[in-house]
Order: sequence, then C-alpha cells, then structure tokens
Amino acid sequence: MTSLRTLIVDDEPLARLRLRGLVEAITEPRCEVVAEAATGSQAAAWLRDHGCDLVLLDVQMPGIDGLQFADTLTGRAAAGQPVPLIVFVTAHAMHALRAFELEAVDYLTKPVRRERLQAALARVYQRLTERAAVQAQLPPDAPVTTDADFITITDRGRLKRVPVSEVLYFKAELKYVTLRTASESHVMDGALSDLEQRHGDRFLRIHRNALVARWAVRELERHAPTNFGELDDGGGGESADSWAVRIVHVDEWLAVSRRQVAAVREALAGQGR
Repeated sequence: MTSLRTLIVDDEPLARLRLRGLVEAITEPRCEVVAEAATGSQAAAWLRDHGCDLVLLDVQMPGIDGLQFADTLTGRAAAGQPVPLIVFVTAHAMHALRAFELEAVDYLTKPVRRERLQAALARVYQRLTERAAVQAQLPPDAPVTTDADFITITDRGRLKRVPVSEVLYFKAELKYVTLRTASESHVMDGALSDLEQRHGDRFLRIHRNALVARWAVRELERHAPTNFGELDDGGGGESADSWAVRIVHVDEWLAVSRRQVAAVREALAGQGR
C-alpha cells in the first residue's frame, strides 16, 4: 500500500481545508486526499462510484449526520462491498461511545493535533495491512469476509471491534479468553464453546482450550508436551509424545490434543498444505 486514499467529510469548508493540510503534511503513513464532501449524502453518492481506504468524518452535519452515514456503511459490508475505515473528527466528545460501536478506528476532537492525527492514521494503516495479509493467506474459494463480522471487546475502558477475519486464535486461560491477531493480544470474557458455535465454520478446535483460524494453521508437528504445558489427553496417554500446530504471522506453537490430530490433518489437507 503506497498511500491511504482518504475522503474528508465535514460541512465546514475551513475545517476541511485545515484537515487536508494536516493530512498532506504527514509523511508516515502517507495519505492522499482523493475527495471532499460537505454532507453525509454527498459522501454516500461519491462512494457509490469510487473507493477509498479511509473516511475522516465529522459528526454534526446537516441532513445525514456522521453517525448515520457510518451506519449506512454496514449495508455495504453485508453485501460484500469494500468498506472504508472511519476516523471521526468532531468538536464534540459526547458521541465517542457510539462511534466505536460503529467500528470507528479512532475518534479525534477538534482542534486536531498533528501528532494525534498521525497516530490515528498509523492505526488505520496497520489495520489495512493486517487485512491484506489475512486475505493473502486465504484460499481462492474462501468466502469474502468484512468488518461487519467482528468480536466486541473492552480495551482500556472503551469498546473495540476486532474483525473475525483478523483473529488467529482464541485460547482459554483461567476465567478469560485470549484473542490473538497478528499484532495484538486481547483478554476478553466469554467461553470457547460460544465462540465455536458462532464461528465454527472458520475455526478449528485443536484442544479443549484453543480454537484456531483454519487459514492460520501453518503446519502440524510432533513435539514434547513440556513445550506447551499440560495437554488434554482425555486419558489417552499423551505424556510420551504430543502434537502442536504453528500459527502464521506470530510463529507460535499451540498444543493439539490427540483426539483432534486427525481433524487438523484433514483441515491442512483440505487447504493443500
């Protein structure tokens, strides 16, 4: 990705001008302002015929406001159409919670500081890079996934939505579940059984404490169990030897219980690995 194609949406011309100047002054990551819109309706009309990576979006505008416009993008996601990421830029902090419920990457308050904007753009670039890496790993006939399919977690007191397509694995530890992506780990409440029921078509149960994205399994090998902690052998006598899978991007090994080895082999064979 050479630059972030950016659409600026704000009903105030001076606000758009200032934001454009800030965006174009940032060299890492590089951004290209491909269009501007004064209303949500104008932005929606532009997106029907064009594409972009990012929308810098005001909240309070005449007609369709920023929150309503962001909500309409979920329809594009449900239809399998590309959906730009959103960073809200507004004078009011009161809408932050609703913004993150709408999957915004960040929420900036005016007047926007250059350093704060740069941090938000870096997060957008990282999210898009991860998404591209995930798509590159999927088989050609894999179903298209969108950000409409996500896991909601609480990160430092705010809601965050992680696209399921970016999750490498879920691992149960004590009373919590660790969600792992290529760049981050999050601790969340919940049960693996519930996650398996909701997303079992994409994930493979490899152990009583772990679900792994099918596309993320790089290889299956026999390993000493002491490398991976206590295994669920179900009385099958796995103390002499055990199995583990290597996970892409993070190069981690996760234990595979003996009763799941055949299922993992079948999944790998089905992916042509």
